[in-house]
Amino acid sequence: MKKFSLLIVFALTTTLMFGQLKFGPKIGFNASKMTTSLDYVSTQFKSGFQFGAFVRIGNRVYLQPELYYTSEGGVFENDSTGNTWKQTVTLGSLNIPLLIGFKIINTELVNLRVLAGPVASFVVNKKITDVNSVYGPIQKADLSNSNWYIQAGAGVDVWMFTFDIRYQVGLNKVIKEVSYKNNTLNFNTSNNVWVISLGFKI
Repeated sequence: MKKFSLLIVFALTTTLMFGQLKFGPKIGFNASKMTTSLDYVSTQFKSGFQFGAFVRIGNRVYLQPELYYTSEGGVFENDSTGNTWKQTVTLGSLNIPLLIGFKIINTELVNLRVLAGPVASFVVNKKITDVNSVYGPIQKADLSNSNWYIQAGAGVDVWMFTFDIRYQVGLNKVIKEVSYKNNTLNFNTSNNVWVISLGFKI
């Protein structure tokens, strides 16, 4: 975390010396899916949301740090017979992306961009919901409190509005092992997310 903070400070200081500054609020929709290595457990997409703010520093090549709250997660279902359970996992997190972008088309009114970079994610609340009457194995304590991602995507700006589509790949295990009925289940869960967001540049 210390190295990540120093990287942000260095990047902001350097870019401020050479580029223009834009910032503003953003809101978004996401569809996340948590994976598992258990072949008898299937997973489904879960929809969520995000809101926060971004800063864009630079012109054709730019740096874009962000801070936003996001709600995402996944749905797990045991497909084996005799012990059917289904659980919905919801994570509320503070995400801090540090993105580098390039404007493929760069005009005063419209630009087309690509961007990518790391994301530090800190979980602030967790929720496990058992969908049916059978309790599933996942507990709040099984969920990681901090996670790392790589985000990449494309965006378009029209006047003061900015629209992005990104894909976010989990770099660590959100759920590793779970204890259930005197057994250890190796979930080895990563969280991958599609994100659509709309912002307003000030």
